[in-house]
Amino acid sequence: MNEIDVAIVGGGAAGLSAALVLSRARRRVVVLDDGTPRNAPASHMHGYLSRDGMPPSELLALGRDEVSHYDGQVVNSVVTDVVPDGTDGFWVLLDGGDRIRARRLLVTTGLKDELPDIPGLANRWARDVLHCPYCHGHEVRDQQLGVIGGSPGAVRYAQIVRQWTDDLVYFTPPGLLTAAERSGLVARAIGIVEGTIERLMVGEDDRLSGVAVADGSVVPRDALFVPPRFVPRSQLLAHLGCATDDDGWVTADSTGRTSVAGVWAAGNVIDPRAQVITAAGAGSAAAIAINADLVDDDVRRALTGYHHGYTA
Repeated sequence: MNEIDVAIVGGGAAGLSAALVLSRARRRVVVLDDGTPRNAPASHMHGYLSRDGMPPSELLALGRDEVSHYDGQVVNSVVTDVVPDGTDGFWVLLDGGDRIRARRLLVTTGLKDELPDIPGLANRWARDVLHCPYCHGHEVRDQQLGVIGGSPGAVRYAQIVRQWTDDLVYFTPPGLLTAAERSGLVARAIGIVEGTIERLMVGEDDRLSGVAVADGSVVPRDALFVPPRFVPRSQLLAHLGCATDDDGWVTADSTGRTSVAGVWAAGNVIDPRAQVITAAGAGSAAAIAINADLVDDDVRRALTGYHHGYTA
């Protein structure tokens, strides 16, 4: 493959949105995707204007088609490494041994969710064990809901989930609640269960039926919200030397430009709170900034060629 303008690592909403903008700007673009989208377990996505309720896989399929329509390439492949090429571009190394030279790099590899180690929880993820009330709260409104606490900010998270139901239980290990937190939960009629969760109970209809606690009790619940630990899939960015904040997240400006020249990032890989529509917008903003940077480079190249031709 000849030199391309932009290699985009990650084919989710952010990466495809960027590819669409760049391919329409007549840039040579390739999207490299490993086929493991974060929202793959979810049957529907919500909060995306004009696409509310659409299966995530359908959005990605439509996005791929749109990018291809403008001659952008989408390749199913795992990127094993990215290394500077010694000038102002990058070699993108693929798992099959191929490599691509790109003038600019956009990383949109997202994040992974680290879940509490509770038997039965992981295999119900994105079904009736959920993480984003804005994405899924309306679908389980007015049901018996629970929040698994114990992590920083979990009480505040439970207060937000309370917006969707009058029947909410907050599960927490003993001894963690402050007096102010306890008062706030009680004031809004949020039940408190302090103890170790043994496992999740599932009914014959393959739906969550309750939460079994170490004291032998079972608290009936229809759905649970879990604030997971977000872990960015930022190994490529780290290897390139991109600056990070105190929590280990790669830092970038409002367009996604990182501290390394020629490298941008967008979506959940730098913003754990970005929803699908937010990630798509970030990809678009990054694409516009990348194209502007390439235009500046095009001018430099043209001037160099002009001066060489003039002196010759």
